[in-house]
Amino acid sequence: MQSATRDRYKELSPALTPEGNVVMSFSFDSYQLEEEELQTTGGSQTQGVLTLMEPDPNPEPLDRYHGIYFAMLLAGVGFLLPYNSFITDVDYLHHKFPGTSIVFDMSLTYIIVALAAVVLNNAMVELLTTHTRITAGYIFAVSPLIFIGICDVWLELFTFKQSYAINLFSVGVVAFGCTVQQSSFYGYAGMLPKRYTQGVMTGESTAGVIISLSRIFTKLLLPDEKESTIIFFLISISLELICFVLHVLVRRTRFVQYYTNKSLAKNLKNPMEPSFRYQVHQNTYVEEESRGTAAENSIELQSDVAARRTYVRFDVPVPKVKSTWPRFKDMMFHRYQVLQVIWAYMLSISVTYFITLCLFPGLESEIRNCTMGEWLPILIMAVFNLSDFVGKILAAVPYNWSGINLLICSSTRAIFIPLFIMCVYPSGKPTFSHPAWPCIFSLLMGITNGYFGSVPMILASGQVVPEQRELAGNTMTVSYMTGLMLGSAVAYFAYSLSSTAHSICFNPETYNSSVPPEI
Repeated sequence: MQSATRDRYKELSPALTPEGNVVMSFSFDSYQLEEEELQTTGGSQTQGVLTLMEPDPNPEPLDRYHGIYFAMLLAGVGFLLPYNSFITDVDYLHHKFPGTSIVFDMSLTYIIVALAAVVLNNAMVELLTTHTRITAGYIFAVSPLIFIGICDVWLELFTFKQSYAINLFSVGVVAFGCTVQQSSFYGYAGMLPKRYTQGVMTGESTAGVIISLSRIFTKLLLPDEKESTIIFFLISISLELICFVLHVLVRRTRFVQYYTNKSLAKNLKNPMEPSFRYQVHQNTYVEEESRGTAAENSIELQSDVAARRTYVRFDVPVPKVKSTWPRFKDMMFHRYQVLQVIWAYMLSISVTYFITLCLFPGLESEIRNCTMGEWLPILIMAVFNLSDFVGKILAAVPYNWSGINLLICSSTRAIFIPLFIMCVYPSGKPTFSHPAWPCIFSLLMGITNGYFGSVPMILASGQVVPEQRELAGNTMTVSYMTGLMLGSAVAYFAYSLSSTAHSICFNPETYNSSVPPEI
């Protein structure tokens, strides 16, 4: 009996590590092992196991009244509203720059700059905070709207060529700012639950709907083209500022901070280096020499160990100061890991927007009708924006799409390319000459664009571990912008088919009653 008691005492004594450091316990990690020991030994010679049922000190917060979702929806509005403001006043552009390909030039300028911006933003994910990138994006996005609205539309300070070049330059600046916002917000939303990514994408379509309705009402209520365009830009600037203020407020909420800090905390852990906190272990096997040395410790230390039955190392190394700039090799490796998982979703969203940009806004803005005049392209764009909004809402319906199935369905949308070409070709007497045909095609294209342009983005972030979701969102945006750029390039070929289609019966001064004769 005394021998058993002595062995038991030795088992509970403080021990030394092979380096000669005292170890002691402060952990609850070994309860499962103790339970197994109780089952195997019968529990006659050991103490009972304490079960802790403490409440979670940091429970998941709730999005009450869906305020965070609404804020993410407005975030989507904010990064597409400036560009939509430039291209939706297509009637003003056609009269200010008659006989030019201004809409196509704006579209291509936007996409080229946007692709460069999203690649740059993807490289800066680890170097700049999300809030810094988003704030810079808002500044770059809203400044050209203010400048063009005051200096070009209102004061008319520039000549024809100067105005043309300045408008293209402004679109380029808007492209840079909006794309930095867009890719940052997708990474930002990727750290939140899935429905918030869908909210951001719904906001993109909401921006188109708002701008289309704004242009329609300003054109109807204000017969003067200059006045209606000034009010149109003023509405866009006000909405953009509201989106920014709301972002600043929402990022401070407990809901957003909980999920972003959760992802960022995991990102800070480097698996290549050991943790420099004290290590807690179960003190079940102690070497004989350690037992001999441990007997010289104080009575208080021995009693504490006997009570806790676990130990902790006190030879904790001092944390090394790590550089905040990650190595290029590590950055590329992280992107390669993400690419292996979400490649099918990347191709799916790229194909979806490639097909859309082949037709919208360029070719759709050139569809004319002798009866409806300049109103037809405005109506077609409004139909597309509304149906795209519906498609993004439908994307919230849960369905477990695989990446390959999404890619196949996205590719079938290529049927819209010949259908829209037949709305403008042959020149002067197109195959689908009735104005209802382009509206129907625009309706179907908008719904499919909204759905298959949102689902890959929503599902992709769920395919990777939480600490890689922001990077996955940015990577998906790179693929998204690649599809936009390639689609814009193809749109220039389509423009050659429609450039003379409206010259036979369309006269701006005759068929647009909102434009004064002197313009």
